[in-house]
Amino acid sequence: MACLSPSQLQKFQQDGFLVLEGFLSAEECVAMQQRIGEIVAEMDVPLHCRTEFSTQEEEQLRAQGSTDYFLSSGDKIRFFFEKGVFDEKGNFLVPPEKSVNKIGHALHAHDPVFKSITHSRKVQTLARSLGLQMPVVVQSMYIFKQPHFGGEVSPHQDASFLYTEPLGRVLGIWIAVEDATLENGCLWFIPGSHTRTLVLIHGEVVHKSEQNLSDHSRQAYTFHLMEASGTTWSPENWLQPTAELPFPPLYT
Repeated sequence: MACLSPSQLQKFQQDGFLVLEGFLSAEECVAMQQRIGEIVAEMDVPLHCRTEFSTQEEEQLRAQGSTDYFLSSGDKIRFFFEKGVFDEKGNFLVPPEKSVNKIGHALHAHDPVFKSITHSRKVQTLARSLGLQMPVVVQSMYIFKQPHFGGEVSPHQDASFLYTEPLGRVLGIWIAVEDATLENGCLWFIPGSHTRTLVLIHGEVVHKSEQNLSDHSRQAYTFHLMEASGTTWSPENWLQPTAELPFPPLYT
C-alpha cells in the first residue's frame, strides 16, 4: 500500500527525488484524463484572463505578476495557456484543447476525481511512511505538455515558490498520467520513466523539463504537500490559503 522501505527513504533523502513505478492503476489514470477532457470542453475563459504560463522569471513578472487571474487562482480551477496560442485580440490560433499549458491550482479541493486521487489511501500511507504528521495540500495542477510546443520548465526549486520556515517542509507528488519520455519532455531526473509512475520531489531539489517537440502529449497530475506541524507558510508566497479554502488536511 505504498509504504516506503528504509532503503527507499534513504534514497529519497540522498537524491531529493524518488520514482515509484505503477503507483496508480491504468484505470485511475484514464479517469483523470477523461475528467480533464470534460473540464477543458467546458472551459470558458474571458479574453482579458487568457494568461500565457511561463517559468522564466522576467516573463512571469510581466505576464502573471500583473494579473489577478493567476494570483487569485490558489482556491480555484483556472486555465493557463502555452505561448503563441492567441492572436493580438486574445482569440485562439489553435484548437482550445491543444492550447492549455496547465490547470490549477485547486483541483484537489473542487473536483471529485482529483480529490479522490489526492486523498487516496495509498497517498495517505505514503505520506505517513515519510513521517508527515499534519500534511496539508497547498496546491494541485494538471500539466498538459502539449505536442510540438509544450513549453520547457526551467530549472527551479519548488521551495522558492512555496517558501516555508523552516525549509524542507514542502513535498511535491508528480504522477505521470501518460508515458514520460526524453522526447516529450520528461522530468530531467527521470529519463524514460513511464505511465502510472509517481515521483516524490523534495522542495529544495532542482528539477526541470524540456520543451515537447514530439507528436505526443505528456500529461501529469501534480500536487504539493506541506508538513503543517511547526511550520510557518511565508506571507510572501503568491499562493495563500483563503477563508473559502484553507489548506485541507491530507489525512481523512
